[in-house]
Formats: sequence, structure tokens, C-alpha cells
Amino acid sequence: MIDELYYDAIDMLKGMIAIPSVSREEKEVADYIGQLLSSFGLKVNRHGNNLWCTAPEFDTSKPTLLLNSHIDTVKPAQGWTFEPFNPIEENDRIYGLGSNDAGASVVALTAAFRHLCTIDRAYNLILLLSCEEEVSGKNGIESILPLLPEINVAIVGEPTGMQPAIAEKGLMVLDGEITGVSGHAARAEGINAIYRATEVIETLKNMKFEKESALLGPIKITITQIQAGTQHNVIPDMCRIVADVRTTDAYSNEETLSLIWQSIPLDWCKLTPRSVRLNPSGIDASHPIVQRLITLGCRPFGSPTLSDQALMPFPSLKLGPGDSARSHTADEYIRTCEIRSAIHTYISLLTTLRI
Repeated sequence: MIDELYYDAIDMLKGMIAIPSVSREEKEVADYIGQLLSSFGLKVNRHGNNLWCTAPEFDTSKPTLLLNSHIDTVKPAQGWTFEPFNPIEENDRIYGLGSNDAGASVVALTAAFRHLCTIDRAYNLILLLSCEEEVSGKNGIESILPLLPEINVAIVGEPTGMQPAIAEKGLMVLDGEITGVSGHAARAEGINAIYRATEVIETLKNMKFEKESALLGPIKITITQIQAGTQHNVIPDMCRIVADVRTTDAYSNEETLSLIWQSIPLDWCKLTPRSVRLNPSGIDASHPIVQRLITLGCRPFGSPTLSDQALMPFPSLKLGPGDSARSHTADEYIRTCEIRSAIHTYISLLTTLRI
């Protein structure tokens, strides 16, 4: 049984790699996956480039488990020695863009779902393969959740080495505008917005929050972009910065933003969030699905990277084959043995699970 599912999964992954599926350009890969799921005898629903299937015998009196991963990729990085859209299998590795993040999770979850559709379960089961994850797009999972039945818990397929990430940092991107007063660089006049910006940057860099997450550690603020000046002899009256803020479950995004605002001089510095919707997320360690994973020898941890978990208003954890360090890199790959092991672990976890 595992062999048949495994070989189908490998073929499915190679087919996905061969179709460019950069975020917001997933139509062709969604077409391919939809046709393949139908060939497996599954009833496929589609909204935009999102696909989902519901396991037979849906019972409203039972809780519902969601299996989710994403079908989009980032753009190819520089430095590929393989062709990113040509799946190459070599020495137990499959090279190709999206092989690790998150094609391997897509195919392993699909394989497990196919098996679970054939057995009695104490819960309802939905498989959702969504788009626009890499850009946190509005047409991805956020557009689908209102169309689904109530979800009680979710497994999100991301490369975690098949160890459960039971907490995940959230994200806020802040656009900063620091104002000064223009003047001639040769004279002692004006107020240099760049100098003011260095004060703000130093404040954000060294900012400490009273509470710290047990699993996720401290909130992390990183300045990632800066822009100022029009020419060499003009004191700049505006400096723009971008701050990447990785939030934790110690505070809501709104609370984190409020504390940041309190730390800066708002009369000449404006920090505006692009969004506060990408929240920290996770699941209680006492949840049956976490406890079942522990009995299988898994070790829960907190993840610093963002996924569609951030948009899920119900308990969730990340669990998938591969290594997060391979994601978004040149010559991205997945080991075939990781896919086989993931299928086995998903099935072992979910066959007798009660939630």
C-alpha cells in the first residue's frame, strides 16, 4: 500500500516541478493537480487556484481535521546548477524548484489522504492545496476558509523534518518615514533625516519586550531596507526604512505594534504596518494530535518561519518532509526517502487519531 502511494507521490512531485508555479501564477499547476486528483477517484472542488477534497461520509457530529499545503513557489534564486523546472532524480534526491517547499508536503499529504479515505475515522477529513502562500496573498487560503465547514484542527505541510512545529512566529512589515529639514550640505543648516533614522534603527534593534514566548523566544525586529537623499549636497528631509517584525504568542500583533510606537518619537517618525493579519499561531502541547506525535517519537518545537498557519483561526501545527534551510535556495531538493517516511508518519498519526 505504501509502495503504490509512494510511487504515485514521486510522479506527482516531478509533474509539479515541471510546471512553473510562482505565486499568483499557479493556474497550470492547479490544472495538473486537479486532473491528477480526479484520476485518483477524488471529488475535486476549486476556487481560483485553490483545490480541496473532502473525504467520504462527512458527519456533522464529528470534528473536522484539515490537511493543508501550498502549490506555489518563490521565483528561482540565483546560482542554480540544475534547471529549476526540470525534475532531476539523482542519488536519492529530487532537484527542482518547490521540491522541498512545499511540493514534498503536497504529495505526501495527498498520498495519506487517499489512504485515509478508505478507512473508518473518528473525524472528518479535508485536503486543501492552496495558492499564494509565499506572498500571503488574499486569493490563497484566506479566500477558501469561509467556504469550508468548521475546522477543529489543521496540519500544515511545510518542511520541518517531520517534527511538529507547534508554534510559529507571526509577521508585521512596517514602513517607516523619518522626517527632517532640508538644507545645503556645506552649511550648518537643516536637520538630517538619515541621522534621525539611525536613532530609530538603533532603538528598534535594541528594543526589549517584557514578555517572552516559551517556545518562540523573543520578538525579533530587523531593518531590511533604507532609502534617503536626492543628491550629494542636499541635507535629506526624508528617510524611509522597512522593518521586518517577527511576532510571538507573548503579544498580539496589535499589542506589539503599540509597544513599538511607544518607543519612538512619533512627532518626526511614522511607522505604518502593511498588515497586522499575519498572527503568531500554534496549538497547545496537550492537544491529542501533539501527544500522538510525541508517542511516535517526535519532538515539538517553535518555528521562526511564516506559513499559512498565520491565517488560521483554529489550532494548527506544521509537519512535513524536508528541511526549512533548503527552502528558497538554488538547487533546492528533497530526498525520496523523506517522502516515503512522511507518508508513513502521516498515516500512522492519523489512522487511529481522536481529536
